[in-house]
Amino acid sequence: MPTTRTTTGHFTFADWKEEPVTPEDVLPRLARATVVNSFSGGIEAEATACVYAIAYLAGTTGTFAGKELVGGRVDGREGTFVLEERGRFEEDGTVHCSFEVVGGSGTGGLTGLRGTGGFTYRHGQTEVPYTFTYGLE
Repeated sequence: MPTTRTTTGHFTFADWKEEPVTPEDVLPRLARATVVNSFSGGIEAEATACVYAIAYLAGTTGTFAGKELVGGRVDGREGTFVLEERGRFEEDGTVHCSFEVVGGSGTGGLTGLRGTGGFTYRHGQTEVPYTFTYGLE
């Protein structure tokens, strides 16, 4: 069993492109988004590649799920890995998200990476704090 470590940092939304999948005037409705994030702190990644499936349930509330390809460093170890993300967003703009490393996705110095984490985004934040607990097999 690998020793676990917890690291923290911030990320920013570098780019967000969203398009409807179903008619926008009907609820619930579906959308998809492609996102580029930039991470600093324990995870360092200049530009990730992320895809979300979004379900708007009422007005500005809903849920989302997605995958994010992260290429960079975790506490100085270089490689790539994929995060599986699930979350919800509330009417006041708050977003709650939990994520988990997809098993077998780590490469380079991150081969064997396992981990979970999460973040809470509050409307208007330019940097979003995250926490990531991980281990390497």
